[in-house]
Amino acid sequence: MTKDREYALALLKQHNTEEMHVKHALAVEAAMRHFAVKYGEDPDAWGVVGLLHDIDWEETMADPQRHTEKALPWLREAGYPESVVRAVRSHAWGLLQEDVKPESPMEKVLYAIDELTGFVVAVALVRPSKSLGDMEGKSVKKKWKDKAFARGVDRDVIAKGAELLGVPLDSLIEDTIVALRPVAKEIGLEG
Repeated sequence: MTKDREYALALLKQHNTEEMHVKHALAVEAAMRHFAVKYGEDPDAWGVVGLLHDIDWEETMADPQRHTEKALPWLREAGYPESVVRAVRSHAWGLLQEDVKPESPMEKVLYAIDELTGFVVAVALVRPSKSLGDMEGKSVKKKWKDKAFARGVDRDVIAKGAELLGVPLDSLIEDTIVALRPVAKEIGLEG
């Protein structure tokens, strides 16, 4: 059992003051909730992991190799179970750490959709409508091929995440778009 959403959101905001970081956490939370339902898991538990996955980013972004290290004791002190702590750590596998590979469905989904939510949001922001409501997977795939677009998004991690999940990349993209639509207003993509 994880702590409730309000507790997690307050903890996130205690360590993150930048609006864009909070919006990213809300996007990842929405995607995690969506995929939890799809996998027959607890959307509240997965949502909390989505909210908290980058809790230490603002304090570690100057030294990205430390990302997730600071988060681990914070999460333990806040009373989160090791499943949450491990999931947060595992989302940096292959990027910033090699010791905790995503193994559970929750960890694999977080790994796959963290970068993907950022990419989907970036695509929506350059569309004339600035909305997720009318966006389709083909728009994301078109931008995917443009290596100059959203250069900071590691497409290899997204592809590796889809592979870990055993799902086609196109399906993962479509599901992520659908997952973000309910929070479009909160993340600034209502159009």
